[in-house]
Amino acid sequence: ASNIEVMEMEKHLGIMGVIAGIAPMLGFIGTIAGVIKIFYDISVSNDISISIISAGLYEKMVTSGFGLLTGIIAYGGYHLLNMKIDRFALKMQRSAFEFIKIINKSE
Repeated sequence: ASNIEVMEMEKHLGIMGVIAGIAPMLGFIGTIAGVIKIFYDISVSNDISISIISAGLYEKMVTSGFGLLTGIIAYGGYHLLNMKIDRFALKMQRSAFEFIKIINKSE
């Protein structure tokens, strides 16, 4: 019975693990998009100025930052919830063991 409860608790935990893995990659895609924007803006401009480059760098840094932040939060949350589920499962198993000991003593 305890295994069923643990499986029920872990049912949606995998989604958080996927988010933790994918979020930094999505941030990296944003980084690539920012670099592409920089090169495109340079190619269509007659004058290369810091403002042309900085707009793409801003996009690049924001997407990287959000991707990493989301990944870190999801990764931490995933492992925190996993630890809580493991502790709960251990507590349930100990309680079941104690219950069985009490039943065996009364016989």
